Amino acid sequence: MQFPPEQVPELAARFPEVDESALETIGAAARARGYYLRREFLLACAWKTPRSAPKVALNTEPAVRTATRRALDDPDETVRMQSLLSLNGVGVPTASTLLYFAFPALYPILDVRALESLGVKPRSQYPIAFWLGYLEACRALAAECGVSLRTLDKALWQWSKERSVAARL
Repeated sequence: MQFPPEQVPELAARFPEVDESALETIGAAARARGYYLRREFLLACAWKTPRSAPKVALNTEPAVRTATRRALDDPDETVRMQSLLSLNGVGVPTASTLLYFAFPALYPILDVRALESLGVKPRSQYPIAFWLGYLEACRALAAECGVSLRTLDKALWQWSKERSVAARL
């Protein structure tokens, strides 16, 4: 992390207010039922990256149900990610978002700003091995800082945002 751990709470507190309640509700419903409905899947994907909308729209209800059921049911992190990546238009950042909304206490959201805060250059594609390392690092950092993964996410994003704004001045 490119800033002291004690700054995590104050950075997270400056994160822009974003109403995630609809997606939190969708994620909780998906977790309870064991899979995402196609309309829920489309909303979560659009929240992460609207550019993917045409590709994710190619996924049928049965395809979404099958892939997300496997992802939400299997405890193996590799299987979870492989299942989500089998869907059209879903890369690791979007898959991380689907996992986050279904299991908010267990997953961070992979984002280029968070990566920058960790000193990692963004890529066009992220292999599953990269995700597993990122997941392990974020879980360890959140535990070290005594915060939730979402609080860590917000702090990482905010540090990068503030750095980019300062660089333009």
